[in-house]
Amino acid sequence: MTATASISPRFADYRRHADELVGATIAAADPNAAVSRFLRREGRTLWVGRASEAEAIDLDRGRIYLVAAGKAAISMTTAAMAVLGADVAGGVVIAKVGGHEWPEVAGQWPLALHRGGHPLPEAGSLAGTKAVLELLAATRAEDAVLCLISGGASSLLTQPLLPLEDWRKLVEVFLKSGCTISELNAVRRAIDRIKAGGLARACAPASCYGLILSDVVGNPLPVIGGGPTVPDDDLVVGAVAVLGRYDIARQLEKAEWQRLALALNQARYLHKAARPSVRNFIVGDVREAATAALATAIRLGFVGQLLTAHLDGEARAIGRLAAGIARDLPPGQCYIMGGETTVTVRGKGRGGRNQELALAAALALERQPRAAVLSFSTDGEDGPTPAAGAIVSGATAPLARSYGIDPLAHLADNNSYAFFSRLDEAARGQVDPHLVVTGPTGTNVNDLVVILSYAG
Repeated sequence: MTATASISPRFADYRRHADELVGATIAAADPNAAVSRFLRREGRTLWVGRASEAEAIDLDRGRIYLVAAGKAAISMTTAAMAVLGADVAGGVVIAKVGGHEWPEVAGQWPLALHRGGHPLPEAGSLAGTKAVLELLAATRAEDAVLCLISGGASSLLTQPLLPLEDWRKLVEVFLKSGCTISELNAVRRAIDRIKAGGLARACAPASCYGLILSDVVGNPLPVIGGGPTVPDDDLVVGAVAVLGRYDIARQLEKAEWQRLALALNQARYLHKAARPSVRNFIVGDVREAATAALATAIRLGFVGQLLTAHLDGEARAIGRLAAGIARDLPPGQCYIMGGETTVTVRGKGRGGRNQELALAAALALERQPRAAVLSFSTDGEDGPTPAAGAIVSGATAPLARSYGIDPLAHLADNNSYAFFSRLDEAARGQVDPHLVVTGPTGTNVNDLVVILSYAG
């Protein structure tokens, strides 16, 4: 998709442009709107799905239950309750600690809220999942369960075959390894009772409907949240292959590895139950968000193009690629990429994939006039930091060095958040800040990388 610019964007406005692009992206990924497109009612009939594929549920036939898990759980629940109201018999919502606030009106809902940990599961994750299973134990064949799944559900909705500390250690090792989310979830699905369709099986004999906000490139249903509503019984071989690929055995204590091996043996029989009645719908993804950013870029006067909604790879490599593209772009161009990169952690610093990507881009863009690279996460949380990402230009690295801040050393130590924090503090009032801070957005549909080129 392209368009011809009617005005020439000014480099002096690049930070304002970044803010508008971030705002448009997050608005387009609004979980409330996404659920509303797939859930509606006509009198006593509830329709689930888009008009062309919607399935009717007779609200007088049985009870409706609601289960929500993920970073967008509260927003998705709010949208669903606006449609369902008093027709919900009960439900459980598992949201991230420190995430979106539970709305005041929720006091009137027959729903229990639990808070769990992300990216590492916590005791609250286990407690919330236990509450879900207890709720679903009472379902009947005439009932229906709405399962609202979003990014983060892999950690928030979990019943592992390992002790919690082992589970946390395993996830932490993988998060530092540079593996993809698909590889990590291949292991999670194999040794977690609630994943790989475990939630759908728990709904039985009731019908299960999954409304899924995708945070995985390409929207593979088994991977998003570990596929709690996507039955799959061929898991162990794939999990073992991933464990070997990243040499996980060498990074665990002997006893931890033995417990993991036992869990894998148990997992061979875990997901063999009869397949439940389930329908799944993708209600939103990064392509929709990237398209909204593209429309905003065009409105701002850029000639815009969406390069891909399937971006992946090592963050710093993608940062260098983005800078290389920026160097070749004619003035007034904007290229957009959506997806999710990875970081292989070698240092001891603090940062996230988007800030690491931006820092690598800053080094590759050095002294390149009139170009900028923006990278941010739609959930507003880039790694264990309060920032969503960062925006850099050809002036970023030289400016940092003028204050005695070494960008290369910070990149080598995976310390991108410290780099941008120190730079923004040192240059406060002189240049626009580099960090992009939105706070938790209540949604999660991957990341966006935006390349902006300006006239001289």
